[in-house]
Amino acid sequence: MPRRIFPDARPVRQGGHFVSPSGNGARKTPAAQPAPRHGLARVLSKAGVCSRAEAARRVLAGRVGVDGRVVRDPEFPVVLARQRITVDGEPIEAVRRLYVALNKPRGLVTTVRDEQGRDTVYRCFDGAGMPWLAPVGRLDKASEGLLFFSNDPEWAARLTDPATGPLKTYRVQIDGVPDAAQLARMQGGVEDAGEHLAAHSVAILRQSERTAWLEIVLDEGRNRHIRRLLQVLGFEVLRLVRVAIGPVQLGELAKGQWRMLEAEELEVLAARSAKSPANS
Repeated sequence: MPRRIFPDARPVRQGGHFVSPSGNGARKTPAAQPAPRHGLARVLSKAGVCSRAEAARRVLAGRVGVDGRVVRDPEFPVVLARQRITVDGEPIEAVRRLYVALNKPRGLVTTVRDEQGRDTVYRCFDGAGMPWLAPVGRLDKASEGLLFFSNDPEWAARLTDPATGPLKTYRVQIDGVPDAAQLARMQGGVEDAGEHLAAHSVAILRQSERTAWLEIVLDEGRNRHIRRLLQVLGFEVLRLVRVAIGPVQLGELAKGQWRMLEAEELEVLAARSAKSPANS
């Protein structure tokens, strides 16, 4: 029996695909998915132009244009890949991604603006003509050492996520010498303010009668993680220096000085962040 042909039959949509009404296994064509739209301030932040709060201020000030028209609504929906977005007349595609390592000095707070008027880490970039950069993670005011900055929010998010971020190594001086049981508790973890605080690894580097230097490695970083962990065990932190983030070493970088991360360092960091927790 010859096959019947329906010249007027049109494809019908089923489950997001277009299929032939004949039901004879005709090729399925995926339905086109609309490009996601996001608020203008969020898009500027994701593009590395500035922080989201600063982006909202620039939009409200009339400094941002979309397809040649000034937009003053920070939540105005846009599609970056399809629209021309400018800040002060410059297209945001011109923003270059930067990845910076800083040796944070003690006494500076890790924030863009401090309500108490204290010096911030951005003092270290004075006169450098740097674009907007955000700290990747934090070090508290009394801590020092290696701190990353970038205008690449997605890269920063991967590095600060405990599931994908690199291990962080610290040298910590304390007012005592821990015994084997206390070292084991540091790795096993303690409870403080409803949070479980633990070190990935701990080792004594050197000691005197009253103090010791520890090497502490973290695979996550909660607020004042090391200080709180040691305080629960009865130790006061005298000095805390972050000496490595993954493969990147603080090395000979002087206090208050910064450098660009090298391509090889970025590659290794990216390889680490691409691994799943099961393969880490």
